[in-house]
Amino acid sequence: MTQTPILLILAGGASSRMWPLREKSLIRFGTEPLLVNQLQRYHALGFNDVIIVANPDNLADIQSLTARLSGLNIQFAVQEAPKGMGDAILQAAPLLANHPDSALYINQVHDVVDDALHQAMLDAYHAAPGTTYLAGYEMEDYFPGGYMVVDGADRISGIIEKPGPENRPSNLVSIVAHVHSHAGRLLDAIRAEYASDKPGDDHYERAMDALMKSQPFQAVRYGGHWSALKFPWHVLDIMDYFLSRIQGQIVAESAFIAPTATLTGNVFIGEGAKVFPGAAVVGPAYIGAGTIVGNNALVRGSMVLNGCNVGFTTEVARSYVADGCQMHACRVLDSVFAPNVNFSAGCTTANLRMDKGNVPSFVKGQKLDTGRDKLGAVIGQDAFLSVDVMTMPGVKVGERAQVGPGTHVRHDVKDDQRVYVKQEIVVVEA
Repeated sequence: MTQTPILLILAGGASSRMWPLREKSLIRFGTEPLLVNQLQRYHALGFNDVIIVANPDNLADIQSLTARLSGLNIQFAVQEAPKGMGDAILQAAPLLANHPDSALYINQVHDVVDDALHQAMLDAYHAAPGTTYLAGYEMEDYFPGGYMVVDGADRISGIIEKPGPENRPSNLVSIVAHVHSHAGRLLDAIRAEYASDKPGDDHYERAMDALMKSQPFQAVRYGGHWSALKFPWHVLDIMDYFLSRIQGQIVAESAFIAPTATLTGNVFIGEGAKVFPGAAVVGPAYIGAGTIVGNNALVRGSMVLNGCNVGFTTEVARSYVADGCQMHACRVLDSVFAPNVNFSAGCTTANLRMDKGNVPSFVKGQKLDTGRDKLGAVIGQDAFLSVDVMTMPGVKVGERAQVGPGTHVRHDVKDDQRVYVKQEIVVVEA
């Protein structure tokens, strides 16, 4: 029987596009950070030997998190700078030196798919271990990614990047779930591309194109869930996936649910959480340990992590709220809060444009279409928003920023900035 491939997880890319959020692999969805959750799922599928390619900034955190995982043999490589997938894979070469004939299963930490895809990839490899397998996501609508060129038996002869809606060679978009039958041959092909001195950072893709000419590449079709965590608003997509995995009402024994509070649908209530009279939690929803949902508050379609206060009459809808956030008599709509955000009374995250079009957001100076017709704010760790602050759709507020009372935030606020409206008080004597 063939051995299970070595699992190679690429977690070394920069998270600069995620500002004002921090390292994306460490964002927690429920009880575990994304990386830990992914590793637990891989282990349940039979993977034991793992190589994680980290970067200098996240290596220590990743090592600390994974140290408590049992049953996995985890080794680490470091990609010093984000130079593409080819460079990331080559950083793992010393750890693969004694396993040149082993199969390698390459995944990105920020791609979230159903376990069914990983199982299908394993099944295909075990059935014919001499073939390399690439996951092909079936999409009827055009997606600006790489499309597979396949024959009638789904054998791959090439991948065309962003061919345009009218020139798609198939309906299969390539996503990073790749079982390479021979690690040594893959590494040699990537090295050959670097030796050619061709411009660009697509050495891995060119290496695969070269290998396709000498060995079989097969598509594994997949039509289940796929979310990629590349920009901060994608947190909401990943959140929705994990919320969908809650089945029934799971309420910790130490939690308090007032008799006049209501839990509706699939809901998780953590240890020591309190849901006070008149409050409603409408699933799918996750309430973390020690979090308070105050009188007449509403949490729906959201994930509110540990130690938060969802104060009197507050509404949290379709939003991700990290640990330690404070909210009182406010509206948190289609938004992402990093830990320890203070969102004072009367604050609102506007989430809908007047023309009801998609909400744009700026990333590293570039205006991007988020693809969402409703999007509130993304607020960084330790930011403080004073009473009656309103944020316009798609706005981002940096870490430790302070926004003064009554301010309408129309543009992104940088880390550590103070933004306020200068008021003039006029007193007229009778």
